Amino acid sequence: MKKGRIALFAALFVLSLVILSIVINLFAGMKGKVAVVNVTGPIVEAKTVVDEIKGHAKDASIRAIVLRVDSPGGGVVASQEIYEQVKKAKAKKKVVVSMGSVAASGGYYIAAPADHIIANSGTITGSIGVIMVVPNLKGLLDKVGIKTDVVKSGRLKDLASVFRGIGPEEREIIQGVMDDVHEQFISAVADGRKMPVKKVRAMSDGRIFSGRQALKAGLVDELGDLDFAVKKAALLAGIEGEPEVVTKAPKGALSRLLEGQMPEEFSRALPDMNMKYMYYMYMP
Repeated sequence: MKKGRIALFAALFVLSLVILSIVINLFAGMKGKVAVVNVTGPIVEAKTVVDEIKGHAKDASIRAIVLRVDSPGGGVVASQEIYEQVKKAKAKKKVVVSMGSVAASGGYYIAAPADHIIANSGTITGSIGVIMVVPNLKGLLDKVGIKTDVVKSGRLKDLASVFRGIGPEEREIIQGVMDDVHEQFISAVADGRKMPVKKVRAMSDGRIFSGRQALKAGLVDELGDLDFAVKKAALLAGIEGEPEVVTKAPKGALSRLLEGQMPEEFSRALPDMNMKYMYYMYMP
């Protein structure tokens, strides 16, 4: 009889702990956190942002993610990798984008799959297109008497060489690649925004939009600042009251360089480094 009472008491104690754990978890969920992930400057690599989003997606205490984008875009593959991670995070929790001064080209690409996009009225966004800049140094080299010799195993191995002009055949090949990558951009926006491809294509000639124009075009959902975006994310995630905001401290230029990122201050000083590569980038 005594053993039975002890067993019953133990069972009730365990049950009480389980119920208490459930209540605590429910309360924690109601008072959850909102993580802010910053994407600032040209998008040169994706790993840092992808790892940060991935970590927040796995953290049960974080109920929503705000992607703060202040970027003119950047590398095609880096933009695509961040886009895919935003999609994966969206499957687990709410993702809201807050646009800063510029969220154009690749900056818009990574925003497209979010649950909700918020821009400031004066944000520069859009610029759905691809650009490749190839300097032609032939005239300059001829003037100074410098000649280059090329040894290659394929006829087109030195395609788009800066030491000579681009011929008609090369231009056709490059344009084909650019058009294909452009179509990938259009498809990504159409899928992320749930818009007809035809409608997206009509806006995908590289033009830019102000935040207010983007709202009318259906490229963003609301106008507001970062604080508004955080509150919107909390609302969508069902967080009651003022949410706790979690964000990583910004790193210095040297740290970002060591991680493979191009600091914004460097990109402004060296604008011509963006040559001979395909970019989802707004280049005014």
